[in-house]
Amino acid sequence: MFKNALVYQIEQWDQPPLLEIEHRLAGSRFLECGASQAESHGFIEPRGEQGGPFLETVGEQLILKLCSETKGVPSGVIKTKLEERLLAIEQQTGRRPRGKQVKEIKEEIVHALLPRAFPKRGSTMIWLDLQAQRLVIGAGSFKKADSIVTRLLELLGGGIRVTSVQTQLSPAVAMAGWLSDKQAPAGFTVDRECELKQPDSEKAAVRYARHSLELDELGEHIKRGKLPTQLAMTWAGRVSFMLTESCAIRKIKLLDVVLESSRGAHDSQQDAAGFTSDVVLTTGELRELLPDLFEALGGLQTLVASTHVVDRRADAELLQTESPF
Repeated sequence: MFKNALVYQIEQWDQPPLLEIEHRLAGSRFLECGASQAESHGFIEPRGEQGGPFLETVGEQLILKLCSETKGVPSGVIKTKLEERLLAIEQQTGRRPRGKQVKEIKEEIVHALLPRAFPKRGSTMIWLDLQAQRLVIGAGSFKKADSIVTRLLELLGGGIRVTSVQTQLSPAVAMAGWLSDKQAPAGFTVDRECELKQPDSEKAAVRYARHSLELDELGEHIKRGKLPTQLAMTWAGRVSFMLTESCAIRKIKLLDVVLESSRGAHDSQQDAAGFTSDVVLTTGELRELLPDLFEALGGLQTLVASTHVVDRRADAELLQTESPF
């Protein structure tokens, strides 16, 4: 269900009745891009059953699915067409357009070419854990997740307020300590992939892939100022993932011990049983993993609730001043 996960805490929500939420989602259903429309976003049925509900409830989990479609004209085509137009105008008038006029011509070209552009479609799973008061967006970047959260804040109603999860230790500092000490936090193992970057203008980077990370040179890189930006880890021998400096959880994979235990419980080809079991299996593992991960990062900070997500520019500034030594 989730290859990536970005976590937000629900600080306050006077939850409307589920039927009202369903009605709101139906009113914001996905419609494919029009001929001259560059992008479109809306909700679709999580089970993939046309005419089914837009809000799925499994236990105390609410599952939604946002679909996005974009149409883009290749930049090379735009550049060629623009140059042709500018040259034609220059030959006719003796003057080459500049500034605002060039921008307007470019916009005209894009608008004219959009009906011939091929659409690109993708979807994002959204999970509201009512028991843990947690919102999880199945996206790999906070830029994408924040735009989805903004949409949800407007749509779900009930005065919902969320904050992105912030831990006492920044992930970069915590990961630097684990690598320097060659000791993973309790319940976790460090796997064979990581990246370290110098938090300055040069952004010098070192990457290790499919390589043992119990190396003295890793500690030397960290002593010279490099900080981990991502680190491959496994939790409890059950779930592998990549932790990033912004506390994004990427490349989530349920391991064989989890999958084998679920075999025989349902036929994955049966949509209804398969979807429900996938939700139970995935959210069940993540509900246990997330608290352990936050504990390994020093626990959660107590934040003041906000209708807007936390500005992560502060995280980047913090990385330039924090050091594990």
